[in-house]
Amino acid sequence: MENFDYNYMEASKKTILITGGAGFIGNHVIRFFLQKYDTYHIVNGDKLTYAGNLENLKDVESSPNYSFEKLDIVDLEAVKAIWEKYNITDVIHLAAESHVDRSIENPAAFIETNVIGTANLLAVANEKWGSGDHRFYHVSTDEVYGSLGETGFFTEETPYDPRSPYSASKASSDHLVRAYFHTFELPIVISNCSNNYGPYQFPEKLIPLMINNIINRKPLPVYGDGTNVRDWLWVEDHASAIDVIFHKGKLGETYNIGGENELQNIELVHMLCDIVDEKLGRPSGDAKSSIKFVTDRKGHDHRYAIDASKIIKQLNWKPTIQPREGLEKTVDWYLEHSDWLNNITSGDYKQYYEKFYTH
Repeated sequence: MENFDYNYMEASKKTILITGGAGFIGNHVIRFFLQKYDTYHIVNGDKLTYAGNLENLKDVESSPNYSFEKLDIVDLEAVKAIWEKYNITDVIHLAAESHVDRSIENPAAFIETNVIGTANLLAVANEKWGSGDHRFYHVSTDEVYGSLGETGFFTEETPYDPRSPYSASKASSDHLVRAYFHTFELPIVISNCSNNYGPYQFPEKLIPLMINNIINRKPLPVYGDGTNVRDWLWVEDHASAIDVIFHKGKLGETYNIGGENELQNIELVHMLCDIVDEKLGRPSGDAKSSIKFVTDRKGHDHRYAIDASKIIKQLNWKPTIQPREGLEKTVDWYLEHSDWLNNITSGDYKQYYEKFYTH
């Protein structure tokens, strides 16, 4: 999971609140930090919405330096309570409503979680933290920059131009975080990442949706003509980037994290079809016959591409996984964890919290 040995001096203890830790990216970040920093106490604060699954962390939930708290960041008093209970020293803020299609159907939910929730965390951090070694790390998305043509890349200086309620809500939260740095000198860092993929991703997102549908011989819906381009980032590479930015990023700065792996959606789907067919012993081209082009998403951004040169040059991080290797590893994981996938698609995963945490 690690790119480099950063040789951090870890004499001091930290209590880090990781919001949204039961989600796709969050569970990888928690596992990374627990494995690497035994002096840190990791507090997972998660509302456990449809995409929050505590089964994702079964392998680490008994760790002595890990705690889970069911937390809705929109509830200001709940945020204050978790701060007082654990004396939170740092925050890695991942909790967010993140699915564009859902944001089109219900923009208000995205404003509540992504804007009001972030504002609550900032307010409590500003109230509770005085001088000392603290850090508020806000994890954001490249979608705040809008859409690219056939050429060019998003840099940290690219003007914001969000095109969906989701990206607009994330842009708003980014601005709030920067405002607390400039107004209150709150010690913040921000990162904007490209599309993540890998194990434990909820199967509404493109890659796990396609894998699940190919396995079950269901139609493979592709928006428009499939030529929209995304830059794909292996989730464990993202976790390692969060690690280095958290520890070595300059306060007040933004770092773009990209996988340097651009693919058209249709290219990605074709690659997944080939991989799954091969692993299941099906005839070549079997899955591709189920591809179905559907009406394009409203306001569908054409292309995202990250210029990650700042984090590469300044913090000595770089992505390690290329698309074919990463997709092979992802397909292998979903095939080996069919019970997890079945629990997710059936909704049975929601019972895990009730069984193990309510009593």
